[in-house]
Order: sequence, then structure tokens, then C-alpha cells
Amino acid sequence: MNENYRRVVVTGLGAITPVGNNAKDTWESLKNGKNGIAPVSTFSTDNLKAKLAAQVKDFDPAEYLEVNEILRTDRYTQLALGAAEQAVNESGIKGNVDPDRIGVIFGTGIGGISTFEKEHSKLLERGPRRISPLFVPMMISNMAAGMIAIKYDCRGSAMPAVTACASGSNAIGEAMRLIRHGYSDAVITGGTEAAICVSSLAGFVNMQALSTSEDPNAASLPFDRRRGGFVIGEGAVSLVLEEYEHAKKRGVPIYGEICGYGSTCDAYHITAPHPEARGGSKAMMIALAEADHKENDVVYINAHGTGTPMNDVLETLAIKLALGEEKAREALISSTKSMTGHMLGAAGAVEALACLMALKENIIPPTINLNEPDEKCDLNYVPNKAVNADITLALSNSLGFGGHNACLAFRKV
Repeated sequence: MNENYRRVVVTGLGAITPVGNNAKDTWESLKNGKNGIAPVSTFSTDNLKAKLAAQVKDFDPAEYLEVNEILRTDRYTQLALGAAEQAVNESGIKGNVDPDRIGVIFGTGIGGISTFEKEHSKLLERGPRRISPLFVPMMISNMAAGMIAIKYDCRGSAMPAVTACASGSNAIGEAMRLIRHGYSDAVITGGTEAAICVSSLAGFVNMQALSTSEDPNAASLPFDRRRGGFVIGEGAVSLVLEEYEHAKKRGVPIYGEICGYGSTCDAYHITAPHPEARGGSKAMMIALAEADHKENDVVYINAHGTGTPMNDVLETLAIKLALGEEKAREALISSTKSMTGHMLGAAGAVEALACLMALKENIIPPTINLNEPDEKCDLNYVPNKAVNADITLALSNSLGFGGHNACLAFRKV
């Protein structure tokens, strides 16, 4: 890394996920292989081929929002506000940074699709006069970032990252750059998604992207030869990023350092990854170079690992291209999507949390239900049970529709 860059660390984590409603519980579930996938509970799936999802359990937005705020926000924004409150409170950043020097970059792949679905039904059934005047602000993809900025008086850059399934990772990476290059001293970042609704399930299943298994333990199967698509998930994870000297001066606990970020585009196809994994491997190479990757690093990779047939094979190729065949075989790799499902725009954020905690505790979370390895996916994906390893570098991969690739690199401080 350029020695003139400012170092960036993580001083707060918040999480509302299918496996826990805070960062601690989420991590405990991930390292213990807890499966958050179950039959959809919020609407009938009788007419849908996909019956399962990874839903957030027992989330009450009233813990984080006033009644009038709940009525004016989509679920994706409510989840983001909840996760952000946890992270901000833990970091103690509020009131300890100039408002002009704190920003918000928060990712979402789809935004307020549940609001869109509800209001569109009103339009068809009751006419245009019944559409809510809050329809647009509830639906648009910048509103989570905007409302977090309003709540915490963040007057620096406040914007979303909207790069499909790479949104959470791109948000964190761009937040890092704001601090690294001196535009901000702290940024509230992460990803959020609440797209478990009829229209999104129907759309994904009709493009043959979703698993149609009705067995929660045989549905999200990254790197397994039985895999047949991803399981949709929801939730939000927030990180408070802070300039290292600023955090050190405050004397706050630090989870780890974000020390590398690669962002590329395949420039190839709207949904399929490049057949030579050129974009994904390049993003990893950039992140590794920025993180000053050494031959003796013990590397953990939280893979994108969606459980779709093409993704897992090409991500395996990308890892080999980025690390070299020998080092790729030495790396410890897992897909926590086997437990959380695919949280879309929030996926990169929950997987960043997994990387930070893996570094902190020297525990690699498993890829659960990996019982029949695919011969084309021939690396160490830490099947079924967590392992202990003194890792020195953790990478998080995210690959999105549109050819978006993002890789984040983390080290211990």
C-alpha cells in the first residue's frame, strides 16, 4: 500500500441477519454452522417454485424507529437503520467527529421492492389516486443512506452503492477510499436488502437462479455438485470505518483494518460471469496488492459462493488466477451463504463481518451441507465444521449482475 495513504479501521459492527439480530449472535451462528434457511413465512408460496428463504427473525423496527418513521420507510431502510444504530453505538463515533468529516455509503441491490409491489397492486386494484405520496421516497435505493445521514448528522458524502450482489462490498470499499484519501475521518457503511416478496422470488426463479429444493439443508449448496441455485436472504450489516489515528486517539477497540479493495467489471454479460473469470480475478489481485500480500500470509477467503452452477466453478478459477495454483490450494475458503442465503446487496457486508471476526478469533466459519464436492471446485472450502487457523489476511469476494466484482482485504491491527 502507498505509505501516504491513511489507514482505515473498523470500530463498530451492527447486524440484523437471518442468523442473528446483532453482530455477536450473527458471528456465533456462522462459526457454529447454524442454518438460517426455512420455508417462507410471510406469504404463500403455493404458486411459486421456490419455497425457501433466509428471513430475519423477530425484528421489531420499533426498537430503532419512531412510529411515524416506520410508516414512512420500506423494510430495507428499517433494517439498515437498525444495523447502523448498533454499529454507531458500539463505536461511540457520534459526537466525536466533525459532522462535515463523517459520511455514509450504504449498499442495496434492489431497494424498496416490497413498497413497489404493494403500491403497484393498489394502482391496478384501486387506481392512481390511491398511491401513497411517500411511494417514491420509500422505494428509492438511496433512502437508507439518506436516513442514516439524517439520524447521525453526517454532512459528508452520503450515497448508496447499487451494484447488485456486490453492493455491500462496493459500499465498504468506497467508504474506505473516502477516508484513505482524506475526504472523511469516519464513514457509516454496509449493505441492506429486504427483497423476499412474491415478485422478486418469481423473477429470480423464472431466470433459473433460485434453488427449488424444499429441504433447508439441501438448498443453499455452494461448491457442492448438487447445487441448483441460490436461496434468497435478507438483512442488514453496518460497519463504522474510521481513520486509524483518529480511532487510536479516541482509545476505542478496533476489530481490524481494511487494507485492500479491488473493484472491476467483467464488461461481458448482464448476468453471467466472464468464462475466464477475468474481472473477479483482477479484483482479487488489486485487493491483494493493496494489502501488501506476502508469500507467508495465511489467507482466508469468504467466497461469493452462491451455489449457482456457473458461479462456483468460475470463482474457483478466479481464486487460482489471483493466488496461483499452489497458494490457492493452501487458502482456507468458505461460503457463509450456505447459512445466510444470498442477502443480495447486504451479502458483502455480512461477509465482511465474517472476515473481521475470523481474523479476530482465528476461527474459519464453515460451508455447511457441503457433502458431495464438485470435482470442478477442488479447493479447501472448509466443509461443515469450523476450523482454527492463525490467519493473517482475509478476503471477501462479491460478484454481481452487470459484471460487477468487488474484493475487500482485511488484516489484524
